[in-house]
Parts: sequence; C-alpha cells; structure tokens
Amino acid sequence: MKILTFTGKTPSEALKKAKTHPFYNQMLHIDTKEIQKKSLGREALYEIVMGVEGDLQESYEKAAPIPKDGRPLTQKSADVLYDISYAAQQISKIADVKDPLYSYAEYQPQGTFEPKELKEIKSEIAKLGDKVKIIQNMFWEEKAPDLESHIPSEFAEIYRLASQSGMNREHLDAIMRMTLEHMPFKMRENSSTIKRYFQTVLRKMVPIRLESTPSVGNKKVIMLVGPTGVGKTTSVAKLAARYSYLMEKKYKVGLVVLDTYRIGAVEQLMQYARMMKLGIETVVDPVDFASALDSLRYCDYILIDTMGSSPYDRKKIEKIYECLEGNDVKYNIDVVLVMPSSIKYEDLKATYENFSALNIDTLMFTKLDETRGFGNIFSLAYETKKPISYFSVGQEVPEDLVCANGDFLIECLLDGFNRSKA
Repeated sequence: MKILTFTGKTPSEALKKAKTHPFYNQMLHIDTKEIQKKSLGREALYEIVMGVEGDLQESYEKAAPIPKDGRPLTQKSADVLYDISYAAQQISKIADVKDPLYSYAEYQPQGTFEPKELKEIKSEIAKLGDKVKIIQNMFWEEKAPDLESHIPSEFAEIYRLASQSGMNREHLDAIMRMTLEHMPFKMRENSSTIKRYFQTVLRKMVPIRLESTPSVGNKKVIMLVGPTGVGKTTSVAKLAARYSYLMEKKYKVGLVVLDTYRIGAVEQLMQYARMMKLGIETVVDPVDFASALDSLRYCDYILIDTMGSSPYDRKKIEKIYECLEGNDVKYNIDVVLVMPSSIKYEDLKATYENFSALNIDTLMFTKLDETRGFGNIFSLAYETKKPISYFSVGQEVPEDLVCANGDFLIECLLDGFNRSKA
C-alpha cells in the first residue's frame, strides 16, 4: 500500500485536495491530524493520511506526475513538464558529447568565438528556467479567474501580481481579456515580454494630470479636500515649498486655511508659512472665503487647506461646498481629493463618491510608503476616469512629493514601492 498525505488550513480543505486525486474512491482514510497549531502570525495546518493500493498508484505515477501537494496536473501543465524533461535530456546529451567542440585545433583568442553547441546549451537553460517559473505560478491560487477562457499558464505570474496588489477583480479580468485578445503571439514566449506588454497596457489606462504653471495674468487656486488624517496639511506645505523654491521660477504662494476645527493644523500651517515667508489667511465662515482669496490676489498660487471630514459627514462637506459657491471673485478653483493609498479599493470608491459633490478635478494619493498594494489606486483612477496629479511618499517636506507618473504607479503595482524611483 502507498501512503499519500494532503494538507490544508482546515480538515475540509485537506479533504478537498484528496478528492482531486483520480483514485480517491479507491483510497483508505487512515488518519486526520493537526500538524501545526494556530498561533499569533501563523495559521493552523491539518494533514489527512490516505492509503492506496500500490499497483494503482504506480500506474498513475507512470501516466502523469503528481505535485507534492497532491493536486493533479492539468493537461497544459503536464505538457510543460514534458517539455522541460525533454529539454533536460537534450542538455544532458549536448553536455556529454565526446567529440571536440571545435572542428579544428588552431589557437583561438579567448572570447572571440563561441561554439554553436554552447549557444544551444545557454538557450535551452534559459527556456528551462522560464518554464520552471511558469509552473511555480500555475498553482498560486486554487480558484481560477472568472473568465470565459482560462488564462494561459505563461500569464499566471502577471495575473497573480496584479490580483495581490489590491486591484478590483472585475477591472483585472477585463484588462486580462483585452491583453489576451490583442497581445501578439510572438511576445508570449517568455514571462518578461508578457510583463512588459502588460505594464504598457496598464500605463495607458492610468489618467494623469501633468503639472502646469500659471499663465501670464492668471493664478492657480488649488483646494485640497478629503478625510481626516490623510495628510492634507502636510501636502499643502509640500506644494507650497515646491512652487516657492523648487521650480525653475520661484512663484509667489499664498495659503488659505478652512480647517479651524483643529487648532494644531492651523498652527502647523502658520509655522510653515513663517518659515517660507508666505501670506496666509484663515476662514471661519464661508462668507469670508471670497475676501480671503481677494487679499492674496498678488500670488501666483493660492493653496487652500480644508477641514478633515468623514466621507459620511455631509455637514462638513456642505460647508466646503458653500465656500466654493460663495467664490464671488470667480477664480477657477482646482479641487484635489486627497486619499491614503493604504485603504482598500471599496473604501477609496466610497470616499470619492461622497466627496464628488465638490466637483473633483484631480486625485492625490498619500502614504505610498505605508502600503505594499497599489492596485486600489489604479482601479479608482480607471473607474472614475479622474486624473492623478500628485503622490506623497513620506512625511518629509518638501522632498516626499512626486508629480504623478504612470510608469511610477505601475512599477509600484507590479514590483512594489521603491523610494529611489520616486
């Protein structure tokens, strides 16, 4: 009798794996036991021990290899394994040749000639490594994507990375369908070309607002709105420093503070204004908003910091709206919704929907250094079609501010955040 073991986080999960074995009906259940207890930071692990008659098991092993976790291979994965086996045999044959690699015995300067057989070995090894990588990603998740046709095995890695990034499942499946439909077959030969193509597709889908400067005789008025604690005040300080000192031209910048609910926020922004020698106005009631703007009419940029508000606190959002409606000077105010990148897509979408009454122009995402998943940012921009203007990647003023860039976001999504590329 052959002994087979199947593991899972629960006994039922382990049993589910056992049932996928082609000879499950002929198996004898021997034991079920807990081999790893659940603890802080570690999940429980259960093992089911099954017995199968030796002749049945041997015949199956000859027919198709079984992965260590007990799941049967699909026909495609079996074909890949066969190809790898064949490639390995060819490499062995080439490596074991007894004839000289050169057809002549004359001296050849080192590095000036590479025999054909050696090139073939390198090529086979490269293909072998890529196929092993494919197999590793074929079994990353038991639940297959909800597509009309299954994703080819060579796309498994890119699908896994995008899915684990927090991207909305419907968006990912729609993009994957389009990729499979339009991607040239020649580019499907290895995972690196697939990843580059997928990056290009995603990059074209991210709406970006390029930074622009005030035209002659006009000024730019930017209002930052969003939930409490997302970093609006710090972001205003970063923008003020950028426009005042870091651009080719040093612009005149003024600040307006609507956040009189938090005395600390007002003091923080006033401290920044003193350090950078900026004009600053505070607004208590919406009727004072227009006069505050008018008092800063000499500025090229006017940055407005608003009170933090829960997305479901309609009264505070309406007060901001009253300020916008009471803009008698009729400045064109660019409303930027500031949100943290560290919350899931559904919460980002709810925040956007509740602040949309303010006629959002662009999106700004903060705390990129505090998360590992960036698919939620992509999904919100893709769903709302609102362009992204800035990223905040830390607390340092003004260094940790990045002008929105599609390449940067997609690299974060697929490869993780890298401060050196910010």
